[in-house]
Amino acid sequence: MSDFKPLDGIRAVELSHMIMGPSCGMFLAFLGAEVIKVEPLGGDKTRRLTGMGASFFPLFNRGKKSVEIDLETSNGKDALNAIIGSSDVLVENFRDASLNRMGLRPDDLRKRFPRLIVVSCKGFLRGPYEHRPALDEVVQMATGLAYMTGPAGRPLRVGSSANDIMAGLFGACGVLGALRERESTGSGREFRVGLFENSLLLVAQHMVQFALTGTEPPPMPDKIFSWPVYDIFRTKDEIDMFIGVVTEGQWSKFCRLLGLEKFIANPGLQSKVDQIEARPWTMPIIRRAVAEMASRELARKLEAHDIPFAPIAKPSEMYDDPHVNREGGLVTSNTGGEKSFSAPGMPYEVDGLPDCRNMDVPALGADTLETLRSLGLDGESIAKATRRNEKGETG
Repeated sequence: MSDFKPLDGIRAVELSHMIMGPSCGMFLAFLGAEVIKVEPLGGDKTRRLTGMGASFFPLFNRGKKSVEIDLETSNGKDALNAIIGSSDVLVENFRDASLNRMGLRPDDLRKRFPRLIVVSCKGFLRGPYEHRPALDEVVQMATGLAYMTGPAGRPLRVGSSANDIMAGLFGACGVLGALRERESTGSGREFRVGLFENSLLLVAQHMVQFALTGTEPPPMPDKIFSWPVYDIFRTKDEIDMFIGVVTEGQWSKFCRLLGLEKFIANPGLQSKVDQIEARPWTMPIIRRAVAEMASRELARKLEAHDIPFAPIAKPSEMYDDPHVNREGGLVTSNTGGEKSFSAPGMPYEVDGLPDCRNMDVPALGADTLETLRSLGLDGESIAKATRRNEKGETG
């Protein structure tokens, strides 16, 4: 296991919920930072989500501490300010008006704590839309990402919270740059990360395609093909498999492994352009050839010939995937009770070693007393800020 902890000694305080802000804090925790998640009395409401939201809190709050404070009281606000004053980074995803009511405007915070790096995770960057509420689905619809994902006339959101997670990563990226800069300037920075702008970056390739060619890109399911084979096929044992043949060399190998040498010899299929234009009559033949092969045999041959392929898997099937289950492929997290779960960590290796430290999920308020005592708050102040006595019992 890698000992890569470049943010060891850095403290970040997180005031956020759902995914975007928490994912930013999670990335900082994976990089070795001490991340203190400040929760209101009763805890972050994300803890109580069910259905598709049941994974949000445990997954995106791994590796953090939890401090539970009554933010409606002056003592609670004093405690929060003490934590912020001891921190290098503040991650928040409140609406601007809510932040102002809490006395936590980024400009004011920077004046009080000049070295503080503030990361504000918002729906939109400053501009005409900055006051609108946003969700991942909203920005996917607004930027054209949903249009490009679904077939014509049926816009579909991407099947994960891709924008929230990626925007959180950009927030963490900004923190790394600001920490590096602070070494020479001594001053922090204010970052504002936009969910909309993140989604805009994801569709930039289609925007630029239009800008350069003047042609409106069709949705991906209705795409104009740039390769001879880039499709989903069904095998003899009724497994759906994606296969991509994108080079001349792969075309020859693919034809041979399917027993379609006649395609290689065909004078009308000698260039990639020829092969793409011939798809209306070649693809039915290719589909029939694939349908006569079992999925394991086909996968073995495709891998042996360096041809990109993948069976169409469900997320739950990843727990049985041999590559996912290699050493370092998953990180184990305890939820504070009897339950634990495994999930991906950071998608890199460091010096050839996996970065696979176990990252537990904090129980609500588990680090409240220890954190506040370390900041010099006395028992009475802590009790008023948290409604907990010296033993940590609520009352």
